[in-house]
Amino acid sequence: MIEKLLKQNLNSVDSSSDEQVIIMKIKDLITSKQLEPGDKLPSERTLSDKLGFSRSQIRSAIQKLEFYGLVKKLPQSGTVVSNIGITALNGMMQDILKLQQPDFKSLVETRILLEKNMVKLAAERRSEESLQELRDTLANLNDKILRGENAIEEDLMFHLKIAESSGNSVIHSLMLIIVPEIILYFTQNKVCSDVKGQTLIDQHIAIYEAIKDQNPEKAEEALEIHLSDISKYCYEN
Repeated sequence: MIEKLLKQNLNSVDSSSDEQVIIMKIKDLITSKQLEPGDKLPSERTLSDKLGFSRSQIRSAIQKLEFYGLVKKLPQSGTVVSNIGITALNGMMQDILKLQQPDFKSLVETRILLEKNMVKLAAERRSEESLQELRDTLANLNDKILRGENAIEEDLMFHLKIAESSGNSVIHSLMLIIVPEIILYFTQNKVCSDVKGQTLIDQHIAIYEAIKDQNPEKAEEALEIHLSDISKYCYEN
C-alpha cells in the first residue's frame, strides 16, 4: 500500500502544473457564477470535455480541492462546492494555486519540523511489528547503496516507515505530500550527491537503533545529523 502511495505522490509532482491549470479553470467557473457555493460539480467526463484534460487529471485536481475543504463529497449527491461564500472560495483557491510550487527552503524547513517530532514519537510508540518493517526497509536501502544504485525511493520508504511507526496518521499524510517534492528537487539539482554511501548507511542505522532502543532524544539527535547536509544546502542557496 505504501509503495503505491509513494508512486502516486511522486507522479503527482510532475502533474502539478496540470492540476494548477484545472483548479484555475474551476475557479473561473465560480468567479463567473457558472458554479456557486452548494452547487454540484459537473461529472469528471463533462469537466474533461469542457476543460480539455483527461478524467484522471480532473480527478486529481478535485481530490486536491477536497483535501483543502473547497469541495465536499456528499452521499447520493456527488461532489459539491463547499458552501462558504464566493469571496472566501476565490481567496482560498488563490492560496492553493500559490501552494502548487512551494520553494525548496520552505519544504525542507517543514520536513525537518515534522521529522523531529515524528522520530521522537516513533521511538516512544514503535511496536515490534513496525520495528521489523523498519528493519526490512533499512536492509533494502543499504543493499542498494552498497551496489551503487539509485536508492531515492528506498530512502523515502525508510522515512515513511518511521512516520508509520509514530502512530500519527496526519504526520504520515503530510510526509507523503512534502517529501516527493524534495526528492524531485534533489534529483534535478544533485543535492547531497557527494555524500558517501557508507555515511548514509551509518546515519540511517543510528536513527533505527535509537528507535529500537526507544530513546527519543537520541533518535532526534541522529535525525539532525542525517538532515544536516540538507539543512546546510538549504540555507546556503
